Amino acid sequence: MADRALTGLLLVGGASTRFGSPKALAVVGGETLAARAWRLLGDTCAERIAVGKHADALPLPFDLLDDGTEIRAPIAGLVAGLRAARHDLAVVVPVDVPLLTAAAVRELAAACRDAAVPPTGPLPGAYHRSALPVLERALADGRFALRDAIAELDVATVELDDSLLVNVNTPADVRRL
Repeated sequence: MADRALTGLLLVGGASTRFGSPKALAVVGGETLAARAWRLLGDTCAERIAVGKHADALPLPFDLLDDGTEIRAPIAGLVAGLRAARHDLAVVVPVDVPLLTAAAVRELAAACRDAAVPPTGPLPGAYHRSALPVLERALADGRFALRDAIAELDVATVELDDSLLVNVNTPADVRRL
């Protein structure tokens, strides 16, 4: 069941340099990574926003919010998504984490202070609008590493099963799934 006070942010703006083609369009279990993540956010969030680059012209089955920057870094999508979100709490899912579950999304949201992340890093994660000034400042200062930016926030660490956090970086990773 979708949480009425939760926005789901799907990040699809990566360069996919190691992958060789847009990761969002890779197929796992009969659906693209983008469609899979979009469905997960629809199952858990009252609002969904996909953030990326209009210039990529990806044939996605949903609208895309352009992050308004030239940089290829998750922090740009996170800032754009938090600015556009109707709700104060957002769960952020990169398109290349296809095994994430609704339970994990809910766990991140429930633990969020300024942010909630697994021990492996800042994505996937939950972010409160209170984090926005710090994230905006980091982006404006050219500090694009999200891990560094969240060091200034009140962050909860959520223990998620590592198998849910498998990241797809190459076509071989897709074949393994």
